[in-house]
Amino acid sequence: MDLSYLQENYALILGTFGIIVILYCLPFLYKTTNTPPEARGAWPIIGHFKVFNGSDLPHVTLSSMADQHGPIFTIQLGIHRILVVSNSEIVKEIITNHDLIVSDRPNYIAAKILGRNGASFTFTPYGPYWRGIRKIISQELFSNSRLEKLMLVQMKELEKSIKSMHELWREKRDEQGKVLVEMKNWFGELDMNIMLKIVAGKCYTGGYGEDKEEMMNYREIIRVWFHYFGQFLVADALPFLNWLDLGGYKKKMKRVAKQLDSMVGKWLEEHRRTRSSGNAIGVNDFMDVMSQVAEDDDIAGYNADTIIKATCESLIAGGSDTITVMLTWVISLLLNNRFTLIKVQEELATHVGKDRQVNESDIKNLLYLQAVVKETFRLYPSAFLNAPRTFVKDCTIAGYHIPKGTWLIINKWKLHRDPKIWTNPCEFRPERFLSPKHMGLDVKGTNFELIPYGVGRRRCPGIGLANQGLHIVLATLLQNFDMSTPNGAPIDMSVTAGLTNPKATPLEVLVSPRLHATIDA
Repeated sequence: MDLSYLQENYALILGTFGIIVILYCLPFLYKTTNTPPEARGAWPIIGHFKVFNGSDLPHVTLSSMADQHGPIFTIQLGIHRILVVSNSEIVKEIITNHDLIVSDRPNYIAAKILGRNGASFTFTPYGPYWRGIRKIISQELFSNSRLEKLMLVQMKELEKSIKSMHELWREKRDEQGKVLVEMKNWFGELDMNIMLKIVAGKCYTGGYGEDKEEMMNYREIIRVWFHYFGQFLVADALPFLNWLDLGGYKKKMKRVAKQLDSMVGKWLEEHRRTRSSGNAIGVNDFMDVMSQVAEDDDIAGYNADTIIKATCESLIAGGSDTITVMLTWVISLLLNNRFTLIKVQEELATHVGKDRQVNESDIKNLLYLQAVVKETFRLYPSAFLNAPRTFVKDCTIAGYHIPKGTWLIINKWKLHRDPKIWTNPCEFRPERFLSPKHMGLDVKGTNFELIPYGVGRRRCPGIGLANQGLHIVLATLLQNFDMSTPNGAPIDMSVTAGLTNPKATPLEVLVSPRLHATIDA
């Protein structure tokens, strides 16, 4: 009798059983006397996968776990061990003593498909390629001298958008002299135009017809891109299931990646045609810079096109979505706290007046407005969880042994609401940032109580540009317009999960002018 078929099946059965046993026992292999507590509720094989795919948002579930297990604990995502931290002192210890060994990124499926297999500097592993791209970005886009020039771009686009809102009010105001504006969309168009102008030299402000449709298409692609970038798939937890596409997520990601490639590729070809025609004058935008730096080189195995597209995609998406999310939250909080809104406008009237437009040089004097922005960062950072990092070596954190390969997630939402640091931490109180205790805190990643942009080497490189834009847009909007909600109803503050955490519902606001549309800066 030929037993080969039976023997092959026995091997398959035994192999499968062995994998299951290893996965089930993996958490116990790490169990020593000095390991962090592991959260309860893990399922066999997949571990705490439901944290990222359950009915509650991940930051809420992880916060509840912290209430049970403390500010440092672990969860299991299939074969991956994840360290979850929600305490500023522990974060300070990690960044001060171990930043270099926890500056890597896990290569999960969304990063591979949407991040061009590691070419996107946001999700590329730490190493020479990341340092090279980061250096280009820091010197050519986010240096102090460059930020001064970029402020002119921001102000020009903001001026167009403010005039457009005045025109909308004149055309469609109601009997009470107000017009209904969906502010998420307004912020989204403004921020997208600013980043498109800075990165690719494109602008669709006030566009109609095909231009308007193209802009909406780009914004939708970026929105979906961000949504899927925040997804953990079953195959991320259990790589041996990578051949499956449960839920069709990989197919959807590939479709979005193709759409984004077509969008950015079109702009890159336009830049090359302009340069080859001899009509290009100097360096006009960041795509010009990247074309000159990377045009003829393969870096770390990536060709020039891949490097240019990946870098520009990350900048456009990160720069537009993050600021839109923050502006939406700050206006939502102000509308739910009318007294605070009035105080901001009174400060603008005192320091700027009504005879000219606010400008960037005024921001340093608008201390209450700055406090409002910081308090919004505290309660509603654009991302409640940092993008995961990976420990490349064993180390000790808060007295616990952390093995190589462990992922790190910082729960900023929980950290920013620590009652040991913040009085009444869940309340919106901008005045706290005018007190001696908190006045000196900034958001650049050196004060670990407030880290909306992240910390260490992998923090957001565009902090200066984002802060610059956020303050001037908010100040200009509140100087120019009075805002209220339909029927005085409170703003819904529900959140959407993803790489960033935008407001889940539209932000419909009744707007009426405070300044005449013709007043200049």
